[in-house]
Amino acid sequence: MLAFGEGVYKYLNYLRVVKNASEHTLRNYGLDLEGFKLFFEKEVLKLQAEQLSPKIASALKAPVQTPFLVSDIDKRAIRSYLAAMAAKAATKKTVLRRLSSLRSFFKYLVKERMAEHNPLDEIDAPKLEKKIPPSLSYDQVMRLFDQADTSSYLGFRDRCIMELFYSSGLRISELVGLERQHFDERNFRLRVLGKGKKERIVPITQTAAKWLKDYLEHPERHRDIDDHMAEADDKAIFLNKWGKRLTVRSVDRKFQEYLKASGLVGKITPHTIRHTIATHWLEKGMDLKTIQVLLGHSSLSTTTIYTQVSSRLKREVYEKAHPFALSKEEAAEL
Repeated sequence: MLAFGEGVYKYLNYLRVVKNASEHTLRNYGLDLEGFKLFFEKEVLKLQAEQLSPKIASALKAPVQTPFLVSDIDKRAIRSYLAAMAAKAATKKTVLRRLSSLRSFFKYLVKERMAEHNPLDEIDAPKLEKKIPPSLSYDQVMRLFDQADTSSYLGFRDRCIMELFYSSGLRISELVGLERQHFDERNFRLRVLGKGKKERIVPITQTAAKWLKDYLEHPERHRDIDDHMAEADDKAIFLNKWGKRLTVRSVDRKFQEYLKASGLVGKITPHTIRHTIATHWLEKGMDLKTIQVLLGHSSLSTTTIYTQVSSRLKREVYEKAHPFALSKEEAAEL
C-alpha cells in the first residue's frame, strides 16, 4: 500500500536519476503533484469524513492532513479535480499541464507495479488549440538587429547574439549556456545542451560564425573600461558587463530595449526569432524532420505547427503538387 507522498518522492527521484530531468522540470512536476495532494486532502478526504459523521464534519474546518494512498485516487477524484480547476477559471493550458503531470506520475507507478491502473486513462483531457507562433519578415529581423551599436564591445556582443539566434534557432537558455569549447570554428558548428540535458550539433552560417569569432577575439574582452569589466569567466562565450556569464534575464531585457528602439510592434521576444528562422527554413524548402533536429524538438508534432505559419508556402506547395495547377504565364492569361 503506497502513500501518495511516498509515490511522489519515488517519481521525482526517478526523473532526476534515470531521466536526467532539469531542476526546472522537477520543480514543475513537484508543484503540480503537491497541488493535487492539497486538493485531495482539502476536498475529497473532507467530503468522505463528512459523509461518515456530522460530528467529524463540524470538526473539519481546516484541510485534512491525513496521509492517503495512491489507491484512494479514482476517476471520480480526478473529475472532481477538473471541476475545482474549472470553478477557479484555470486556463486550458494549466489544466492540461496538471493532468499531464498526474498522468505521467501514474504511468510510472503502473510500470513499476506500485499501482494497479492509471485513473487518468479514463479521463478525456480538454483540447488545446495550437496557436500559430508569431514570425517576422527578413526585413523586420534586420531592422531589429541594426539597433545594436556594434562600435561598442557590448553592442557588438548583442549583435552577435542576434545573428546567432537567427542562424541557429537556439533557445535563449541554450545560448547563454554556450561555452568556448562548444564552438567548432572550422566547421561552423555548435554543440548545444538542450532540454532534458540532451546534446545536439547545430550548424550555423559562416556569417554568424564570423560574428562569434570576432566577439571572442574582441580587443576589449580582456580590458576594464567605462561600461564593462574584463573577462572573469574564461569558459562562457557570452559575458555580462561584469565579465561573468550572461543570464537569460539580461538577454530578455536588452532584447526589449532594441525592440522598443526598432519601432516594431507586437509581442516579440528572443523566442520569436527561433520561430522566425524555423519558418524561413521551411519556406526555403527544408524538410520538417531536419528542422525538428536543428531545433531540438523531441516530437515532430511540435515542429509541424510551422506549416501553419506561411500561407505563401501553402500556395507554393499546392501549385507544385496539383496536376491541374497553371503556370504563372497561363494564370496571367486568364
